[in-house]
Amino acid sequence: MSLFNPEGRPVALVTGSSSGFGLLCTVELAKAGFYVVASMRNLEKKGHVLQAAKESGVEERIYLYRLDVASAESVANLRASVERWGRIDVLVNNAGFALGGFAEEVTLEEWRAQFETNFFGLVHVTQTILPVMRERRQGRIINMSSISGQMGFPGLSPYVSSKFAVEGFSESLRLEVAPFGIDVVLIEPGSYATGIWSTGKRIAHKSTLCTSPYASMMSALDSYLTAGEMKLGNPWEVAERVAQIAVIKRAALRYPLGRGVQIIMKIKQWLPWRIWEKLMERTLKS
Repeated sequence: MSLFNPEGRPVALVTGSSSGFGLLCTVELAKAGFYVVASMRNLEKKGHVLQAAKESGVEERIYLYRLDVASAESVANLRASVERWGRIDVLVNNAGFALGGFAEEVTLEEWRAQFETNFFGLVHVTQTILPVMRERRQGRIINMSSISGQMGFPGLSPYVSSKFAVEGFSESLRLEVAPFGIDVVLIEPGSYATGIWSTGKRIAHKSTLCTSPYASMMSALDSYLTAGEMKLGNPWEVAERVAQIAVIKRAALRYPLGRGVQIIMKIKQWLPWRIWEKLMERTLKS
């Protein structure tokens, strides 16, 4: 036991915990008995997670921590903190954002920013936590992917590409660390009401201009995302599943979550590409 975790509970670290899945996972893991390090880039946004924790009666099991996964200095500071904490039993790599836009029009700087957070940040945090897990010969790394990590979608190429990278990394990592008693898990949510697209949309500037050759497709994409808001699932379902996965004896690699997600993935797997392509064209027909 320590002043950091006086009750000696198992410790979970959640990145990007100020909102969305990260906030909800923080609360659910605390409810499941974990002492949760709720990390976020800007601690001024801590209010929502503290309120949710208080409403669930678990505020004493949450430790707020500033972490910018895209900053080498910030992650280096995390290394020192983990050494003081002594253990991390579960890592939930959730930090990320969604950048839309058509590949031709997304600048290299925008591509790099997307990958710095969604992929390289995830890798860096994982590299920092792995030695502690490996030395204890136990641990679970839960990477928040997406249905977008299994299928491409026009107008979302930066986000989709970053999630495809997370999928490949996680498959390889699972094979590498299994001999040390560490599980790697992918969570692949479909459409949930986290606000990732409906609020604060990040779209490459050129793709928002009426002069863009992709303007009609972007308009159709925007209409598609807006129309889908009424069908979004309850994000608490994902957080509850993450908390369950954190404590089960042996976890699978992939957990597709959400209405129709497993069916869609199977359809894509078995349909000839030319037919799948036609379906995508109809979806965004302007």
